[in-house]
Amino acid sequence: MLLYLVRHGQSLYNAERRIQGQIDVRLSPFGLRQGAALAAAFRSLTIDAIYASPLARAHETAELIAAPLGLPIHADDRLKEINAGVFQGVLWTEIEQHSPDLAIRWREQNPDFVIPGGESRRALAERGRAAFEAIYAAGHRAAIVVAHGGVLAGALKSLLGIPMENNPFSFYNASISKLSWDRRIKLLTLNQLDHLAAAGLDESDSTGDL
Repeated sequence: MLLYLVRHGQSLYNAERRIQGQIDVRLSPFGLRQGAALAAAFRSLTIDAIYASPLARAHETAELIAAPLGLPIHADDRLKEINAGVFQGVLWTEIEQHSPDLAIRWREQNPDFVIPGGESRRALAERGRAAFEAIYAAGHRAAIVVAHGGVLAGALKSLLGIPMENNPFSFYNASISKLSWDRRIKLLTLNQLDHLAAAGLDESDSTGDL
């Protein structure tokens, strides 16, 4: 199976550098343009299925990709971004000012640190992996997953056996990464953005995770 991993286009909160977590935030106008570029990149490929987080920023991106392919979208709650609890809806600078102890604990990369009112990185990785394994079990030749930077990174770490304390992956808005999965899993490409450049969209406008 070929599995294409897509991080959603820029959201309104991404544009503000605001933490989203599981807040349901829509795409920004720029994010909609990124979604159109993704649709153009996939239009000529043979794709069997599209899976997506039900959160608006991911589902809207998936809708743009799915329309020219004539495919339905399979929503999976396990593909949602991390529940960022008390971090959700605020800027990192605000957390550092009002809860510096929490900011430090998050940046220590402890996978078992549970954000107050939210979840841990380990829990995120486990549910992301479960979603990926279900997609693999469905027997597709090629499928697209449209989700979020945190859950994509967590699922990949779990599947590839990378220690949860390490964080080698960071997914940019509207990036495409590709896995081959036939008994063994191989990461073929990571963070492809050439489709954005082809559409006249500046890659530097693609923001990092959360």
